[in-house]
Amino acid sequence: MQNRHRQLRRHWSLAVVGLLFPLFLVGAIPILPTFDDWTSLVSPSQEPFFTKERFLFFGYHWRPFDSIFGYIVGRNPHLLFPLLNHVCVVVGHVVGAVLLYQILMKLNFGTISRNLATLFFFLSPAMLATVLAVDGLNQTYANLWAMASMLAYLSLSGQKKYVFWLVFVAIGTLCKENALMWTLIAPILAFGFDKIDFRTLRKDIAIAVVLMAIYAFAVVVLPSNIVIHPEYVPEGSKTFTSFFKFLLSTWMAVDFVALLHAPSRNIFIAVATILLSLPLLYFLFVKNASLFKQKPLICLVLSLFIAVAPHLFTVFSMMHAYAGLALAAIIIATVIDRAKDLKILKIAFLLYFVAAIFVDVHLWWKSYQSGLVGRQMASEIVEKTTIPPKKAFLIIIEDDYPRLSSFCVVPSDALGWGRAVQFETNYEWPQELSDTTIQRNEFAKKTAQELARRQLDSQQSDAVWIIDKKSIEILP
Repeated sequence: MQNRHRQLRRHWSLAVVGLLFPLFLVGAIPILPTFDDWTSLVSPSQEPFFTKERFLFFGYHWRPFDSIFGYIVGRNPHLLFPLLNHVCVVVGHVVGAVLLYQILMKLNFGTISRNLATLFFFLSPAMLATVLAVDGLNQTYANLWAMASMLAYLSLSGQKKYVFWLVFVAIGTLCKENALMWTLIAPILAFGFDKIDFRTLRKDIAIAVVLMAIYAFAVVVLPSNIVIHPEYVPEGSKTFTSFFKFLLSTWMAVDFVALLHAPSRNIFIAVATILLSLPLLYFLFVKNASLFKQKPLICLVLSLFIAVAPHLFTVFSMMHAYAGLALAAIIIATVIDRAKDLKILKIAFLLYFVAAIFVDVHLWWKSYQSGLVGRQMASEIVEKTTIPPKKAFLIIIEDDYPRLSSFCVVPSDALGWGRAVQFETNYEWPQELSDTTIQRNEFAKKTAQELARRQLDSQQSDAVWIIDKKSIEILP
């Protein structure tokens, strides 16, 4: 019994993760799909299992595990979607926290540093857009397999080390492309903590570059239908903005809904969460700034930017902060372990976790409310439809209401371009969906009705749904 209590004191963060696991599940499961959740590869697929799109490129993604998952939930959407998505994402986040703890042990961190860093990873608001999202599966498991590769690199030796390191990275990459960056991160981080010498670093970086070249070659030669969205094209000003989004979302427990979403704006709450986060920032980057001249933290900061680089140079949203969250946690553990004065430590983390828990609950509530809007609109369309259409056409009058990430979406996004209706009918109708968005102005309603009539008269569609915020007009 005494030994058990001793183990609990040493590994208390894992006990907290275990206790919070059911609460995370209970919180995530009621959140309904919105926006990209409806069109991502992890949404229910009615296509046959053996299709080239399932295992090769689809659009600009190569994510066969997402596609296979979409096929699985597509067998019984009403039972499995989004229930299975949420369960798998939360489980993946919990396993990720355990893997991070194991990595911290391999790097010989002390009890306080590894426990606080693990809890930071598990509770940080930077995880919310991934852990609460229906389509967060790819980011969660890319991160999980990447950390598994890091643990294998640190734990094994000889041929086994290279086999498991590269296989785990490959699996993570087929979950989401940014996992490939961990071929670089593993040797850099190991070198930073003197687990390998410079000669091994050069050799393993060369292996990483070769693996990246193989992936790039596969992208070129394998059958694909790659369509690069304009949002993903690198641009200087966009990268600059993304960089600051990344810094704020990673290191501060800021209530971005209260700060940035105009209809929900509450400056008092926003400022309060910022102030509660400042002591931790002071402890890390002001009081212990000199530590960042040391090799471990130089390599960690470099690794952190490598992890998020694919998002910084293309598109960065709140979901993408998760890609570097484990490395941010290791940076925190490193500062704690090397700091000479820890007087401010307990206060800083206590205040940070107060802010983090508040933000976690607030943004969860906003996500839940957004999902309900989509279900209510879909139910209204189903109830008002007398003859189920085979082909439906959505005309969306541009919604000028502010939106914020996946937490505060507009009604048309919650409806998922009509996919929520397909879900409500268990994918029985409509079999075909198409949509267009028209500019909001004084003539928008008339323009929408004229377009609807042309669609019906030409028999291009069996039904037209005009979406004006939460208002729905069904024709005929």
